[in-house]
Amino acid sequence: MKKRPALVLFEEFGNIICAAITSNIEMKGISLTKKEGAITDSIIKLNYIFTISEHMINRLLFKLSEEKINIVKEELIKKIT
Repeated sequence: MKKRPALVLFEEFGNIICAAITSNIEMKGISLTKKEGAITDSIIKLNYIFTISEHMINRLLFKLSEEKINIVKEELIKKIT
């Protein structure tokens, strides 16, 4: 299995709910820039949510700003309502 960056949405009982992150900036989603801490300009794909075990987490790459966290929350709410 190839290691991939992901945004941790929440953790419960050792399960981590994540949103995929891709460096394909042509895809739809929420943009992340190098300035924000991403290794390369990227996209958070809220249409690709998955669950992994906490043991699969390798390391923390960076933390989102409060502003970006609020954008993610707003977009997630739009998707579930």
